[in-house]
Amino acid sequence: MAPRPDDGRLVRMTTLALVDDGLFDAHESQDGPHPENPARLGAVRAALEGMALTRRDLAPRDATSEELLRVHAESHLAKLGALDGEATWVDPDTFVSPRSVKAARRAAGGAIALVDALVDGVPDGVGATAGDARVDYGFAILRPPGHHARRDRMHGFCLLNNVAAAAAHALSRGKERVLVLDWDVHHGDGTEDIFRRDPRVCFVSLHQAGIFPGTGLANVRGEGDGHGYNVNVPLPPRSGDADYAAAFARVVLPIVRAFEPELVLVSAGFDAHANDPLASMEVSDRGFGAMASGLLDALPDRGRGRVGLVLEGGYDRAALTGSVGAVLAALGGERFVAEGEARSIARAAIDHVAKTQQDVWKDVG
Repeated sequence: MAPRPDDGRLVRMTTLALVDDGLFDAHESQDGPHPENPARLGAVRAALEGMALTRRDLAPRDATSEELLRVHAESHLAKLGALDGEATWVDPDTFVSPRSVKAARRAAGGAIALVDALVDGVPDGVGATAGDARVDYGFAILRPPGHHARRDRMHGFCLLNNVAAAAAHALSRGKERVLVLDWDVHHGDGTEDIFRRDPRVCFVSLHQAGIFPGTGLANVRGEGDGHGYNVNVPLPPRSGDADYAAAFARVVLPIVRAFEPELVLVSAGFDAHANDPLASMEVSDRGFGAMASGLLDALPDRGRGRVGLVLEGGYDRAALTGSVGAVLAALGGERFVAEGEARSIARAAIDHVAKTQQDVWKDVG
């Protein structure tokens, strides 16, 4: 029975469409420990076990070549296909193991299936009761991650760009305004590369300035018709909850409101956490919850039916479990607010971004 508050009204449970697949665990370095490893998904699954949300599991499927060619060059798919069954390194950071190519196609297909679930609801027989195919939000826990994969290049642990494939699929389904919010600590250079000329996709990236991949300057704002729809928010090292909250309040949320997205996809990396070994930020579990709360508050009806998260980075297991748990709690209705004041060095960086963006986004700043 659905819960009731004191006045006796029925409370609608929040429903989460979930993408997961055992194939994602098969992507594993053959040459010893690597930070991007299957244990990451175990940490995320631990958070899912305790979530206070109705869960709808989506049937896994592979992305088709036609779907991938919306965001990748034919040469890229050919290079990837040639690696199927191999165990080697694409670059000093990025590996493939014998089943990695299959896992990558399944991951991109999972992100695409997430979009279909948000647009159409959950197909019959996939964790939904008769007459209840509605989903409120979606979460795709995928490996390998994707936001560094460019149109014609694999790098940064990434083989195919999952969130880009999902955004392009949304456009093919008739959506005209798709927002990709990337809060991974590393700049989403692949997503930026793919959509830099497309005003239908507004790409907003918050990231630590000066680290891999060395891109993401505030004055890189898209090209041609896409000018202004690429928003980079580089933040200084040691930025924490209050600094991210200030960036959201000053830049991110005004753009979200002005763009009026029909679908929001979050490149949900959790490596800005204070305990993450690959960066130097200081976001807490609750800080990630506050980012999710702020995003939902900026959307009509808290973005029900049009917000999907796609897993990217995050390399400390306890931090992953705690941060994902906080975001799930925010999706379920818990309100998170960042505490403290932004540092002066972070405010200066945010001021620079705001001034850079004001010619297109009048409400910023």
